[in-house]
Amino acid sequence: MKKNIRNILTLVGISTIILGACKKDLDLRPISSLSDASYWQSPDQFDAFVNGVHSRFRNHTTNFEYLGELRSGIYGTDPGTTASFTGEATQGFERMWLHTMDIDNPGVSNFGGFYDNINQLNLLINKLNTTSVVSDQVKANYLGIAHGMRAFYYFQLYRTWGPVIIQTEPTITLDVANLAKAASSEAEVLALIKSDIDASNTNFGADYSFSSKLRKGFWSKSATQMLKAEVYLWTAHRQGGAADATIAKTALTDIQANAAGLALLPNYADVFSVTNKDNNEMIFASKNRLNEATLGFIGNFVPQTSLIVNFSDSIANRKFDVVADNYGGLLRTPTRIATYRQFSNADTRKNVTIQGAYSKTPTNEYSIAGAFLKKYLGEQNAGSRAYTNDFPIYRYADLLLLLAEAKVELGESPAAEINLVRARAYGANYSEAVYGYPNQPVDTDPRQAILQERLLEFIGEGKRWYDLRRMGDQYVFAKTGLPAAQAYKLLWPIDRLTLTNNRSLKQTEGYPGF
Repeated sequence: MKKNIRNILTLVGISTIILGACKKDLDLRPISSLSDASYWQSPDQFDAFVNGVHSRFRNHTTNFEYLGELRSGIYGTDPGTTASFTGEATQGFERMWLHTMDIDNPGVSNFGGFYDNINQLNLLINKLNTTSVVSDQVKANYLGIAHGMRAFYYFQLYRTWGPVIIQTEPTITLDVANLAKAASSEAEVLALIKSDIDASNTNFGADYSFSSKLRKGFWSKSATQMLKAEVYLWTAHRQGGAADATIAKTALTDIQANAAGLALLPNYADVFSVTNKDNNEMIFASKNRLNEATLGFIGNFVPQTSLIVNFSDSIANRKFDVVADNYGGLLRTPTRIATYRQFSNADTRKNVTIQGAYSKTPTNEYSIAGAFLKKYLGEQNAGSRAYTNDFPIYRYADLLLLLAEAKVELGESPAAEINLVRARAYGANYSEAVYGYPNQPVDTDPRQAILQERLLEFIGEGKRWYDLRRMGDQYVFAKTGLPAAQAYKLLWPIDRLTLTNNRSLKQTEGYPGF
């Protein structure tokens, strides 16, 4: 069935400008006349569209971060934090870490905007399955990408809202709220996710290579296998047990065996450096670059320069200054002091990940006033800071700790994987007898050990809430302040506008009806 393509020009334009993968002779028609009749006519057009879905994926980085971390106990105010430190009203962000979202304050609305790109992926899959324009090899690679990315989006939706709309055919409208379509069950959504993962792996075949043009910025077989491990560990902790843990373990060890060059970097800070992108630790990342795109969420996680200069860095024994500390944000989501204090002082990740801000006492001693996310320092450009760090979706440390988790579920020792991560974290301070597994107090419970290691390793990468939920609801209640009596809040509410536009949808169970 012939379908007009809304926003395809935007996709092509963004990919041409930002990702630079199209040839100059690409034929673009005005959006008013652009349709199937004038598109999908050359390999360049398919290439531009694939670049475009990655650009749209990058646009969702902010919601990936909010959904993955803002309810997880990492952020918020706590004793010792003063209003003079942040200087900003939280403006609704606090509803996420206080778990007080509702139909009018949902934290993230319109299903994160994810259906916008799901529709584009549906269109890409449809056209690839009916075209003879691209070679079989290219077609298979693009289908591997499209099915993998669609599974990733649906896994985000599944873990956040539970029952959601399944839409696998491209539609003229990109607004799922206007589909007048009911949500499918969680079981049906999970079945689609697993089916898409299988389709992605089948199309990639044995090809574990990364994109020759955009390297770790393009979805790959390794990204699909990382997603597969996450999905099957989720079900292993529920009804899947050892069988699903085995599937997850196999997916991860297959990456190790077949994806050349993946390894931990010796220095933790180098993983996030703007001068060291596509490094050996990265598996898949949303890419940013000066004058193209920056991390959209970061401004809410770092302070104003004019405010931070009133405080000091106790580690460097200096007062913050305008030139070096021009963070340029509005600190609506401060990092909790309690989060900062969970790190050992011997752990090099502590002061790479979080910046402590201190006041001086009358006796010239430091007293902590607050903390903020420091992992993404960006780069200086004409006196301003541009947050051009790539946003990691999957990296090798994630692989190791997911593998450790799978081993625990199979009754095997996670020591090798945990200790690789800890050895890098502690660097010259590392002593296996002191810091190695199973020699830390938390190691008496291997699941708690893995959760703690993942917290310290991945702050700022949108993983903590999902880690807690994957392991089991009891971990969420213990570590985030969400009362067990409000278990329905493990899922998020649907916003009023979405429910108004699509009367076939129902509010997430437990929240007041609409």
